[in-house]
Parts: sequence; C-alpha cells; structure tokens
Amino acid sequence: MLASTVDAVLVADLHHYLDMPHDAPTPARRLAEQLSRIVRAATAGEPGVAWQSALACGRRPAHCACTGHIAVARFDVPASIQWQCTACGDDGVITGWQQSRFDLRSHPGNPAPAHTDQVVISAETAAALCTLVLLDPDSERMVFSAHFTDNDIMLAGDEDDFDELIGYVAAEANHEPNRRRRKQLDAAFKELRAASRALTAR
Repeated sequence: MLASTVDAVLVADLHHYLDMPHDAPTPARRLAEQLSRIVRAATAGEPGVAWQSALACGRRPAHCACTGHIAVARFDVPASIQWQCTACGDDGVITGWQQSRFDLRSHPGNPAPAHTDQVVISAETAAALCTLVLLDPDSERMVFSAHFTDNDIMLAGDEDDFDELIGYVAAEANHEPNRRRRKQLDAAFKELRAASRALTAR
C-alpha cells in the first residue's frame, strides 16, 4: 500500500470520467486524462505490487511543474488502484476501472509477454508515447509499464516489440497536423530507433 502524505485524498470512480464532453471544463478534462493514464499504468503491471511508473505528476505546486512520478499499486479483489506522486505527495484511489477501455490487464488465454531487454528513454519520449492513439494491446502495455528507477525511465521489450512500437510512432507522426506534437513524435522515433539498434548489436 502506498503511504499517504497529504490530507486530501482524491477518490474517483472512473465511470464518471469516461466519454467526457468536448465542452467540459479544462481542469476536468485534464484530470480525466491523468486518471486514464494511471489506470493504464496500474493495469499494465502486476497486481499487489507498488511500483514507480514513468508517468509525470500533473500538478504545479507554487506555479512550478512538479518533478515527481506517479507510483501505483493495483488490487484486483476488491478492485482498486492507489496512486501517489513521489515528490508532492498528491494521491488518490481509483475505482470503476475494470473492463473499461483503459484496463490493460492480460486475459488468461493471452498473457502478456515476458520482457527481458530494457533500455533507458528520456522523459520526453515517455510522455510522447503515452499520447499515441493507435496502439495494439501489447504495445500499449509496453508503453504504460515503463518504470522510473535509479533516476532513469526504463522501457522493456524485445527487438520485435521495439520495431512494432517504432512503426506506430512513425505512422502517427506522418499523419500529425500539429507541428509541435509531430516534432515530439519525430524525436521519440529517433530515440527508439537508436535503442532498437543497440539491442540488435548486443
């Protein structure tokens, strides 16, 4: 269980944040996006184990971006996800996430592959990967199981996993009309391609 260091704990039922209308207030939409990413991270990992994800905290204490990452712990019975920022202590509990489109748990007949290779990626690449839309389930689990340890963000996968992920990044970058996001995806593509080549050279 994650230790609480703040007085106010956000208890959120994910059902209330699904299919939020486009005219919803910006803070509500940002919270819905952050909660959905926390659920994907927690369900990409193993249950009953607290671990530090690559997700950056979205808070801005004293008008400065928080430097922390989101630690998560998932419990399947009863179903809940606990999360906490490692820097500012912002924390919460999420319910109602089971069987949602953000639930990345592997089905018994289709277990998640065991990843043995790990590469270090930048915080910028990790953030860009979390914005990808057209990922298959295995690639999505790969992205959201990235973890922060010893001041590095580690992404796990084999050569085929990285090649597939690189293809998704390239495809989305080629069709991205926003110049700023296209630049972010291009940078992520180059970094992942270098990492893949390093794996091949091992």
